[in-house]
Amino acid sequence: MALRVVFMGTPDFPVPTLRAISEAGHEIVAVYTQPPRAAGRRGLELTTSPVQREAERLGIAVFTPLSLKAAEEQEAFRALNADVAVVVAYGLLLPRAILDAPRFGCLNGHASLLPRWRGAAPIQRAIMAGDTETGVMVMRMEEGLDTGPVALTHSTEIGADMTAGALHDALMPACAALMVEALAKLEAGTLGFTPQPEGGALYAKKIDKAETRVDWSRPAQEVHNHIRGLSPFPGAWCEFGTGAKPERLKLLRSTLAKVGGAQGGGAQVAGSAEPGTVLDDELTIACGTGAVRLVEVQRAGSRAVSASEFVRGSRLAAGAKLS
Repeated sequence: MALRVVFMGTPDFPVPTLRAISEAGHEIVAVYTQPPRAAGRRGLELTTSPVQREAERLGIAVFTPLSLKAAEEQEAFRALNADVAVVVAYGLLLPRAILDAPRFGCLNGHASLLPRWRGAAPIQRAIMAGDTETGVMVMRMEEGLDTGPVALTHSTEIGADMTAGALHDALMPACAALMVEALAKLEAGTLGFTPQPEGGALYAKKIDKAETRVDWSRPAQEVHNHIRGLSPFPGAWCEFGTGAKPERLKLLRSTLAKVGGAQGGGAQVAGSAEPGTVLDDELTIACGTGAVRLVEVQRAGSRAVSASEFVRGSRLAAGAKLS
């Protein structure tokens, strides 16, 4: 017998999960998502969330409350008579009354290996910290932030040059498949839960724009992790140019500069060059220790281009300085 499901999510990441639950034959009685937000160049257009657009395509009723704390919102949720709520990147805290309303409670699909990286930005924080492995977990929600017991886990490797965008896209279908498996086991009465370990908890706080500027004085590995962890959004950045108004440059992809071989000279020079110095015509940049080679960049108001194309257009030569 199909489950009665309330789905709660907002950005692109939950969309495959919503679609997969529908295709698995469960009855999605309602979708909750964040209200339309101002968008467009002037912020005058209201844009519905990706989850709302998918729900409307599927013909599912959509609710967009600003909060779930009001008694009338909680009663409306309870009246849906859901067997389970599935929550993936919804963006609102769920009060106890909401958590307790479905017959089997609320299941959350979270993009990390809990208890590491609880919170809002687990994908970005894992890469920024230099993690080599992450994954997706399905857990039963509690009032604490991502503290509930875990039912299912899918692990995945984080490649040395993998960006947050690439990892996000790899984890989307994994989350969908894992949640469909969890619902099948829940329906069969075989879904078990294991408490999270007591130690090892880290919190993935929301990315602040104030931390997006690259600090070239840091070691090359940390700079590389910073760049790829913030790509494509909000994007790490620096400035170049010696005029009165330096130009901002968004850094989308990078790699560690190799020591020895064809690129050995640049990496060796990095040890004595001031951090932020352009070392060669391949856009290898000196860091506090070592160097990174920029692979893809984007000037303000322009399209993303390869580093070589940028160097040709900007005439940025060895010895120039990025800040």
